[in-house]
Amino acid sequence: MFMGEFEHTIDPKGRLIIPAKFREQLGTNFVITRGMDGCLFGYPMSQWQVVQKKLATLPLNKRDARAFVRFFYSAATECELDKQGRVNLPQPLITHAGLEKACVIVGVSERFEIWSLDRWQAFAEQAEGNFDEIAENLIDFEL
Repeated sequence: MFMGEFEHTIDPKGRLIIPAKFREQLGTNFVITRGMDGCLFGYPMSQWQVVQKKLATLPLNKRDARAFVRFFYSAATECELDKQGRVNLPQPLITHAGLEKACVIVGVSERFEIWSLDRWQAFAEQAEGNFDEIAENLIDFEL
C-alpha cells in the first residue's frame, strides 16, 4: 500500500527520485501514465494488470469510454528505476502534470501520484477546506 507525501525535485533531464518506501513496493518495472486532476498515476505491474482488466470492460460503443482509454494508454510508460532510485519521465507526462522543479509524490492506496508542487498545494488547500463535506457526500462510506 502506498501512503505518505514526499517532496522531491525533477532534474532538467526529467529524472525524479521515487521515495524509498515506494521503491520497495514497485519492484523492477512499473507503469506511469496520465492521471486525473493534472497529476500522474504510477502503478506496480500487479496493479497495472488489475487496471487493464477494468478498462477492458468499458464499452467500445461509448465515445467517452473510447476517449478515456485512448488518453490513459497513449502516455502510459513502462518504467524502471536507476541506481539512485530515479525514474526518467517522458516529456508528454512532464507536460501533462506541469512538472518544472518541485514535485510531490503522494501515496494513494494501490497507486502513487506525481504532482507539481503548485498543483498539489492548490488541490490540498481546496480538499482540506471541504474534507468533511466530501466525506459526507460519499455514499455508504464509513471509517
